[in-house]
Amino acid sequence: MNKRCYYEVLGVERDAPMAAIKGAYRKAAKEHHPDRNHGDTHAEIRFKEISEAYEVLKDDQKRAAYDRFGHAAFENGGGRGANGFDFASSFTDIFDDLFGEFTGGRRARRQNRGQDLRYNLEITLEESFRGRQAEIKVPTAIACDGCSGSGAEPGTKAEQCPTCAGIGKVRAQQGFFTIERTCPSCRGQGRFIRNPCKSCQGAGLLQKERTLAVDIPAGVEEGTRIRLAGEGQAGFNGGPTGDLYLFISVKPHPLFQRDGHDLYCRAPVSIVTAALGGAIEVPTLDGGRAKAGIPEGTQSGKQIRLRGKGMPVLRGGGLSGDLYVEVVVETPVKLSKKQKELLRAFESDCEPGCQPESEGFLARIKEFWTGAASA
Repeated sequence: MNKRCYYEVLGVERDAPMAAIKGAYRKAAKEHHPDRNHGDTHAEIRFKEISEAYEVLKDDQKRAAYDRFGHAAFENGGGRGANGFDFASSFTDIFDDLFGEFTGGRRARRQNRGQDLRYNLEITLEESFRGRQAEIKVPTAIACDGCSGSGAEPGTKAEQCPTCAGIGKVRAQQGFFTIERTCPSCRGQGRFIRNPCKSCQGAGLLQKERTLAVDIPAGVEEGTRIRLAGEGQAGFNGGPTGDLYLFISVKPHPLFQRDGHDLYCRAPVSIVTAALGGAIEVPTLDGGRAKAGIPEGTQSGKQIRLRGKGMPVLRGGGLSGDLYVEVVVETPVKLSKKQKELLRAFESDCEPGCQPESEGFLARIKEFWTGAASA
């Protein structure tokens, strides 16, 4: 199969400066690298093609030979060209050139970020309303004080792994391909500890219970997640610390139910107040009281809205939701003989329209029965 032009492979002009060639190579190599395209044979072939083109064009002498003779300049059998160019060994150099910016160099020390932690905190609705400072105890891994997290006994230090020369990976060449795997001696760390710290047994970390003071803002809801950056487990080999996530749950309240920023409560109202109108006192979550006006002829289920008496809006600049009072008209019980007589007299004296709910219901029943009889 005829090889494509190296300039065409990288998508640059023949007179392109080295900066343009290098930029085009990095972009194409990152896109088609096998680590980002697992199982994609086409991407693997493209990556090899891109790497081969860049290896030639980045070298002034090889580029000059290619510009003059084309691919024939390197066709001398196997993978080695007329100028001693070995594609197999060059693949390793290209791998380091591509990923050196990610690892900080070929001999970068492997650092692992600490694990994130989760803490479940239950609060009351009043605490959610006001906000509070909670003191929590979190078992976590922290850097060992004795060895400052290195894992080595004080006065000593970790040594470079002789198997991988501190890289953390070993490579085996098989023809054109280079196979890379985690170093079996140091398990990818690039180092080993000859004299482990007696406090942490070489782990560099110790288990400890930490006490943290956490500010719970006013207005938090059920399921709110609060992130405490850097309060998770310590990283390995001096890596960054993980985060702590606080998950909030709110206990049920005996009087109030919450829906977003609004509160709801049920208030019993006497039949007299509901019929004649008036006002009732209802509690508010801040411990105070508020008056709710009851219009004349109020029925059970009617909601009275008290603006601004609900929950504070989280990061809402002082805004609050509303409190909805649901009226429950209470039917009197244990009536005296006189009271019963008065109620019967009241009912017999009622004119049409006095009890609209009952009258409307009876009218719908009659319509239903009439329709059922004629069907």
